[in-house]
Amino acid sequence: MKLLRTDSTHKDFIELVKHLDADLAIRDGEDHPFYDQFNKLDSIKYTIVAYDDDNKPLGCGAIKQFEPNVMEVKRMFVPLEQRGKGIALKILQELETWAMELDNKKCILETGIKQPEAISLYKKSGYKFIDNYGQYAGVEKSVCFEKLLRKD
Repeated sequence: MKLLRTDSTHKDFIELVKHLDADLAIRDGEDHPFYDQFNKLDSIKYTIVAYDDDNKPLGCGAIKQFEPNVMEVKRMFVPLEQRGKGIALKILQELETWAMELDNKKCILETGIKQPEAISLYKKSGYKFIDNYGQYAGVEKSVCFEKLLRKD
């Protein structure tokens, strides 16, 4: 598997995100417009696309600056037929490495309670539950996490 660092204008990232949004529209139901407003691609500069040996896109993820020294993990997606192969874990680890290279001390993220596979991934990757932050404060269908990347 190859991991490509790119940005939100990359065609394969955009295509994977279309599939992510279709999946989230089903999972989120009537709440989808609320969550969707926080996932616009124009504010994302750092994206990863994973490829197999035949250069087929396998999944994606992104980080965006949330506040000084803090990156927010966004747009994590692996198509159903590719899940269970460790792809999301490798994407997440590469995003964390990139966040550290950009002098960030931690990553935060939000996911939905209807995304148990995402919750499992983040817990397995060392993320800890935190109070819902920012626009997700008080949103009962959201869960938020953080992971310290380095200690200073």
